[in-house]
Amino acid sequence: MIKDIASRKSRFPFMRNSVGLDIDLIEEIYGKGSFECHLPNEGQHFIFSQSRPFDLIELEQLLQSVGWSRRPLKRVKKALDNSLLKVGLWRHDPKFPRLIGFARCTGDGILEATVWDVAISPIYQGSGFGKKLMLYVIKSIKEMGIKRITLFADPGVIDFYKSQGWTLDPKGMKCAFWYAN
Repeated sequence: MIKDIASRKSRFPFMRNSVGLDIDLIEEIYGKGSFECHLPNEGQHFIFSQSRPFDLIELEQLLQSVGWSRRPLKRVKKALDNSLLKVGLWRHDPKFPRLIGFARCTGDGILEATVWDVAISPIYQGSGFGKKLMLYVIKSIKEMGIKRITLFADPGVIDFYKSQGWTLDPKGMKCAFWYAN
């Protein structure tokens, strides 16, 4: 287990060090492979997980809080079931964890992946969680052996992605198509 924790820390440098929550507690609540995301928020803990199931109502509330329109929950569930990667970022509470961030990816699992539905609760925007979520997503996709990563994003967040090194479609053929470096 110590080796597993050390491996995750080297893969994800923003993972909290040993002063954070106990890894067994994290995995009990959020699922195997989950870990604490470190940001200087005294008294609060934030957890990344690919294995904790999503409450569809909570996910819908998060997505609506960033200005997206409602989507039928049955279709959202089907989209999640067919996604290559689904990542949640939760504000830790042992009784009622709160979803504050989300991203999902689709793709063939071999050559290409596309990042969709990236959202951080407005309460936490500007605190670095969006950047850490994208770093986590890109690293997770690359660990699958996928080298070509694209992103669909709303025009209002172009500067956010540019600041992270994403390039707007260099050939100018698809205005909403982005490529990871």
